[in-house]
Amino acid sequence: MSYQVLARKWRPKSFREMAGQEHVLKALINALDHNRLHHAYLFTGTRGVGKTTIARILAKCFNCERGVSSEPCGTCSSCIEINEGRFIDLIEVDAASRTKVEDTRELLENVQYAPSRGRYKVYLIDEVHMLSMNSFNALLKTLEEPPAHVKFLLATTDPQKLPVTILSRCLQFNLKNLGSERIVAHLKHVLQQEMIEYEESALWQLGRSSDGSMRDALSLTDQAIGFGNGKVLDNEVRQMLGSIHQPYLLKLLEALRTANTKELLETIALLSEHNPDYQQALSELLSLLHRIALTQALPDYRDPAYGDEEILVPLAKQMPAEDIQLFYQMGIHGQRDLPFAPDPRAGFEMTLLRMIAFKPQGIPSLPPTTLGHRSKTTQMSGESQLGKKLYPAPTVPDKVPDKKLPVESDNITQLRLEDLSTDNWHLLFQQLSLTGVIHNIANHSILDSIQTHQEIYQLHLTLDEKQAALFNPGHQDRISHVISQKFSRPVQVTISVGAAHRETPAAIQQRMQQERLAAAQQQFKTDPQVQSLIDYFEGRILESSIQPLRH
Repeated sequence: MSYQVLARKWRPKSFREMAGQEHVLKALINALDHNRLHHAYLFTGTRGVGKTTIARILAKCFNCERGVSSEPCGTCSSCIEINEGRFIDLIEVDAASRTKVEDTRELLENVQYAPSRGRYKVYLIDEVHMLSMNSFNALLKTLEEPPAHVKFLLATTDPQKLPVTILSRCLQFNLKNLGSERIVAHLKHVLQQEMIEYEESALWQLGRSSDGSMRDALSLTDQAIGFGNGKVLDNEVRQMLGSIHQPYLLKLLEALRTANTKELLETIALLSEHNPDYQQALSELLSLLHRIALTQALPDYRDPAYGDEEILVPLAKQMPAEDIQLFYQMGIHGQRDLPFAPDPRAGFEMTLLRMIAFKPQGIPSLPPTTLGHRSKTTQMSGESQLGKKLYPAPTVPDKVPDKKLPVESDNITQLRLEDLSTDNWHLLFQQLSLTGVIHNIANHSILDSIQTHQEIYQLHLTLDEKQAALFNPGHQDRISHVISQKFSRPVQVTISVGAAHRETPAAIQQRMQQERLAAAQQQFKTDPQVQSLIDYFEGRILESSIQPLRH
């Protein structure tokens, strides 16, 4: 018997043999077991995730001679013929090669006739999105109300291209890409059954390279078996895929971390002797940076697909998080630009050199600034930086007045109850521990009058009528309680709703914030050191980024 490739030999013949897609299988199994059968099913997903495989198993479930169920027998003539691709009532159509409306009409001419062998006549249309609009229109009426003996199974990798009229007439199942763990587990099972020697690290490489497609994973495994002379070994799989060994990755990363251009180029030269796939090499470097970033964010992070936890932890401690993010972002752009480079190695080198060139190392030396207490003097270092050698130092005045931006202060003078007046209610409000609705009510109220009766202070507040929806009489007692507790004296608060003829605490706070912001923006824009930086770097000020300092 001729050799059969693994992707065909190990194609699942029942739902139990499927790897993954449990969310789809559960719905189909329940529908079949309860005889709730729809007339049209649409399976969507990327290549190699099982769309046509599930459709063929479903056709077998419909036509098994033992009856409709989620577990076809696999031994009756209908099941065997479907497995072998010669069941007369399963009409498989590749829509990519039959796009014309005449092809669709010819296909549907025999829909009204009963099935020849099976229980149902099943139309399996693959890549259905390739049909023309006229073909969809021809299919539409039949798809909406087909004869009782007809089932439509549609599969596509691009459901967005299907008309809404088609989508609305189908049960839609979206198949997901498979995770590397699921793919590796299935590859282990297949190779054990085939009695083929393998290394688990090689399977992880195949799982990652398959991009979520089980069919691609099995095809790559077939290729690896041939490349490795009947074995699936780590080193051979790396050579086959164009992957680079981890020591080279670590050398590249160390050169980036220390901004050592000489070491970086020497490592790339050594790497080039193995004729690598530079696109793949850059992807692996990005993957390493990603795992380092995850380790920094989650110290307990572990990924069984790589098994390099011992390496990630020290790297996560040595490399600043901002460097990781910068290198990753530049690598992503480098992947996009690599096809346009004069040659792949040059594009790879330029991407990594760009990472070093833009590695954060400060700005040209400037005298200490007095723009607020948080300012720090930074210097540009490294011969490769655009520094003093290329540009003259900016002209900065010898003496800069010791100016500071307006500061929003939180040290509030404690107000006594005897000193309370209608004009300083906003000061008392800032000292009260109010929360929630009562905070908003007091914040949008003014103090109209203060009276004393039998040693009880009586405060009358007017709530801004725009905030009337907040108020109910019970809030008066809660505010009275908070003020009484603060001063350890009985205080009674009454609130009415009306027009606020003075500024409420909220209005005062908003006005003061605007005044501080305007002053800060004006002082920042006129500062001589800021002007020097703008002139030197040809920059501009983003006014929205200027905020008053808080002490």
